Amino acid sequence: MNLNIFKDFIPSASSVLLIYTGGTIGMKEDPNDGTLKPFDFSSLLDEVPELRKFGLRINSYTFDPIIDSSDVEPTLWVSLAELIKDKYDDYDGFVILHGTDTMAYSASALSFMFEHLTKPIIFTGSQLPVGRPRTDGKENIIAAVEIAAAKDSNGEALVPEVCICFNSQLYRGNRSTKVNATGFDAFHSPNYPPLAVAGINIKYNQNFIHYSSDKEAGLVIHTDLDTRVSILKVHPGITEQAVRDILLGDGSKAVILETYGSGNAISKSWFVEIVKEANKKGKILFNVTQCLSGDVDMDIYATGRSLKEAGVISGHDITTESALAKLFYLMGNYQDNTKIKQLLEMNLKGEISK
Repeated sequence: MNLNIFKDFIPSASSVLLIYTGGTIGMKEDPNDGTLKPFDFSSLLDEVPELRKFGLRINSYTFDPIIDSSDVEPTLWVSLAELIKDKYDDYDGFVILHGTDTMAYSASALSFMFEHLTKPIIFTGSQLPVGRPRTDGKENIIAAVEIAAAKDSNGEALVPEVCICFNSQLYRGNRSTKVNATGFDAFHSPNYPPLAVAGINIKYNQNFIHYSSDKEAGLVIHTDLDTRVSILKVHPGITEQAVRDILLGDGSKAVILETYGSGNAISKSWFVEIVKEANKKGKILFNVTQCLSGDVDMDIYATGRSLKEAGVISGHDITTESALAKLFYLMGNYQDNTKIKQLLEMNLKGEISK
């Protein structure tokens, strides 16, 4: 992939809706007791006066109550999708302020929930509150707003995708994962290049940005999500009972297997037999590598081939966050397991390199 095909753009007069769901970025230190409390986003331009220089119309919407990132549930994704659908004609772009712990899950989910998207939906957050010295929050908000407002010479959005903007990098939402708990470079997209990089100017990597093939179709949202998915992380010493409980449990319709390397798991006969039994029970089994980069290829090693023969589907280079969101979306919209399995191996929203 050529990472050097970028082009500079300057945002034209636009309108942006800033949506605060919760998280560190929206907190401000109370001068009286020193605790962190949400600040009033109606005064955002006072907190981040640099935004005035863009000449944009910026409105804000705050969820009530705000949601800690660790408490995010699919109901929030539905609420976000419905809010954006309702306000879609009123704004040129949307910026979602979100806690970092589950941001990649939320961005992945919304990427599948929106159909015929022609406007940017940019997630961002911060590791330090906006009111703190050395905060990364201001720069993240400024970059996210500028990208959400950016248009080309035809007045069309430069990045009509669901993205994560963090530490001067813009990543496709369903390609992103959190890689650093404390550093400002909290997110990365191991298997796909950044869609934009913010330096003196913002440089857009147009060759890797997805544009809707039917811009006149009108926005559609898919809010039916089936969350009956479990995750089994293969590890040395994993017990037969643990594997049996997860793969054969009645509470899940699908299981993501986080495997070694290019899709390998232990070769013990009991493991493969449980996988086969799960497949016979109608479970959807999705193979995702534990590695940050690279992809699943179950034809390389015997252990991978045994999983493939047992009915496990390759996730290719999908992230775990995106795999979860993709299963939620497909299971919520299709009843036929055969159809779901076919679509799992297809590149639907730029989530896999296929």
